[in-house]
Amino acid sequence: MNKSTWWLAPFIILGLLLGLGVVFLVTRPPRGELIELLPAPTQSPIIVHISGAVGKNGLYSLPRGSRVNDAILAAGGFTDNADTAALNLAQILEDGAKVVVPDLVSQDAPENGTRLVNPVQGLVNINTATIDQLDSLPEIGPKTAQNIIDYRNANGPFVRIEDIQAVPDIGPMTYDKIKELITTGTSP
Repeated sequence: MNKSTWWLAPFIILGLLLGLGVVFLVTRPPRGELIELLPAPTQSPIIVHISGAVGKNGLYSLPRGSRVNDAILAAGGFTDNADTAALNLAQILEDGAKVVVPDLVSQDAPENGTRLVNPVQGLVNINTATIDQLDSLPEIGPKTAQNIIDYRNANGPFVRIEDIQAVPDIGPMTYDKIKELITTGTSP
């Protein structure tokens, strides 16, 4: 080598060292533990019971945030004798809810010869219902309806429908007759 190229030698050595360092960093095994990425969580569906004047009664699995209208459509829609005005089709459903679609019933001449007294139109929200709405439930008269309102005013809203059994004059037998007809109106 001549004297004019000696000054290039440190740069060449430095380039080789940098190249070897990059190769070392790229080829060495990784340190630490692997991080496993899980898929984004999906919400579990809700299960609702649909009965009454619909195409097919039964249990249906619906996405969270579904409304009463979605449940009716899942059950095949309304039958010809469904009382569509009795339901709030925009109400959001909660897991375990029951949607009862009432029939249009002629009060003048029932087909089976019996007379209906206080027919219940959909679910009664025991946290917001009036005396008349509560009185429409089987085994609940005006006095017991007033007891329910007095109880919720004194103790706050019902958390579960089973809590209505704490109201005077409502025992397990009465509860069994109304439990499919009432709701607290709360969502999870």
